[in-house]
Amino acid sequence: MVQMMRVSPALSAALLLLPVSAGAPAAGGLDQQAEQALIGEWRAQRVEALTSDSGWLTLAGLFWLQEGDNSFGRASSNSLVLDNPALAERCGNFIRSGHAVRFVAAPGSGVTHAGNPVSDLELTPDPSPHPTVLASGSLRFFVIERAGNLAVRVRDLDNPHRSGFQGFSYFPVSTDWVFDARFEPYQPVRHIRIINILGMEQEYPSPGAVVFVKDGHEWRLDAVLEQPDDPQLFIMFADATSGHETYGAGRFLYAPLPSAGRTRLDFNKAYNPPCALNDFATCPLPPSQNHLKLRVEAGEKTYTGGAHRS
Repeated sequence: MVQMMRVSPALSAALLLLPVSAGAPAAGGLDQQAEQALIGEWRAQRVEALTSDSGWLTLAGLFWLQEGDNSFGRASSNSLVLDNPALAERCGNFIRSGHAVRFVAAPGSGVTHAGNPVSDLELTPDPSPHPTVLASGSLRFFVIERAGNLAVRVRDLDNPHRSGFQGFSYFPVSTDWVFDARFEPYQPVRHIRIINILGMEQEYPSPGAVVFVKDGHEWRLDAVLEQPDDPQLFIMFADATSGHETYGAGRFLYAPLPSAGRTRLDFNKAYNPPCALNDFATCPLPPSQNHLKLRVEAGEKTYTGGAHRS
């Protein structure tokens, strides 16, 4: 899942009070200074989230689980090997049975859960709001599920990607890239097949498409919901800057759920997927219908500060 960016209630309320022109860029009624302040705060909160203990920059490993026993540790004899000084030679065993995973710690491994030593523990994967997180020194590891596949994801709080984060470069903030977009609902809701960067497929519910006008043309993007009760639409898109000024696989964007058939589409909030920052993320890729023949000169540019997939 992707981390959602929030802004302060005061800024959000101020922005919503500003008028926009239906079906066109909002520049005619939207105040540039208000947009600059909104995006400045949004960017600061995004960087804070990325560099936090649970941010994408801490990812240090991803190990897909086979049915049955999956030994884990520093030693090369393990089926899952992570060469990190915070991990014991033989840390323990992840035992997978269908969609259930249990961790059995090796004697003296030093693995804890909520500060207490672990011997044998059933693990709740990350689709749950409270996944089971194990710890060993600076490492945190837990089970994730992607398209029916289970893996152990590892975070390192001392990850050099985190300490060496160099920040982003951006296109200039402009109200020309803020739109009062039309929302065209799908009745019934469509299910869109999305492929992630590892080639796995997953279906996302799509309640409809957002339509905006730029350079005299209408442009259309299918929106999806990551969870049925999500308060925002999630949009994966690529454009004519992808692979040039911006990340080749595309970018992500959130928009509010529609009201009276409209939603605010702010491309100044277009951002790099986690895979642009770290090789251990499992990002969904934009569907073919969301590849725009338009240069979206707004939002984040390609991150050049660390190892990532191109």
